[in-house]
Amino acid sequence: MKIERVDTHRCGLGEGAVWDADEGALYFIDIWGEKVFRHDPAAGTTRSWNTPGHVGAMGLREGGGAVLAIKDSLFTLDFESGDCVKVAGPVFDNPRPTINDGAVDRAGRFVFGGCDTEIEKAEPIGGLYALDTGHRVTRLDSGTHLSNSHCFSPDGKTLYCADSFLNTAYAYDYDLATGQVSNKREFVNTAELGGCPDGSAVDADGLVWMSIFEGAKIAAFRPDGTLERTIDMPVRLISSVAFGGAALDLLYVTTINPTEFGGEAEEGSGYVYVIEGLGTRGVPEARYRG
Repeated sequence: MKIERVDTHRCGLGEGAVWDADEGALYFIDIWGEKVFRHDPAAGTTRSWNTPGHVGAMGLREGGGAVLAIKDSLFTLDFESGDCVKVAGPVFDNPRPTINDGAVDRAGRFVFGGCDTEIEKAEPIGGLYALDTGHRVTRLDSGTHLSNSHCFSPDGKTLYCADSFLNTAYAYDYDLATGQVSNKREFVNTAELGGCPDGSAVDADGLVWMSIFEGAKIAAFRPDGTLERTIDMPVRLISSVAFGGAALDLLYVTTINPTEFGGEAEEGSGYVYVIEGLGTRGVPEARYRG
């Protein structure tokens, strides 16, 4: 196994990694930098788009472009023109929550979460939501402090997400036909791994590869929640992961610069990393159909 730093933009708060299998390119965001990036590993080039606010989540869009969560609303971004158009929101009645993390389900909906912006004293005022293909927002669940880690099993019938404030990830049964959730149960608690759950991705065998924020590691869990393995990373604040490469056998990892939170500078933080030789493959990301 080999871990290398990708020669691309250094983010303050890197997040939202997603691989476009058609283009052979990695997309990721810098939340506080208010930018979306596209990195082409073959060409060694990186392009960026400005956004009208902090981007909390993104997904690829069918036909090109992306769906973005910016503060408390949803937008589409046209990669050709750079136009960013609001399609739904505000999502919340309360001014405190913001949208944080999301994923596209296998039927083309964008599923996302809400979190309290007062992170140190967060209250459960966020929740779980979905943007359907007609740009309508539905609340699927409530009571989340800091949403994170959204991803779907290979068959699309299990939704994983986390409340990072509680160091806990959950699993739901997910109805692809209706977009409704049921049977919420605890999936894993990451406290013993030294950090909280952040962005995740699922491989073709159904393992959940989870960023352990503040834990300097990535953890892979079986569908029953048992720990399969961990990977130590060269920086502490790991924020999201995405399978990529022509065979989807590489794992791209975004990280955060601790100075953004008033912490001490850390060499190599804020960059994207790529891990080779994991012996597994991901599944292609679904695209938002709205």
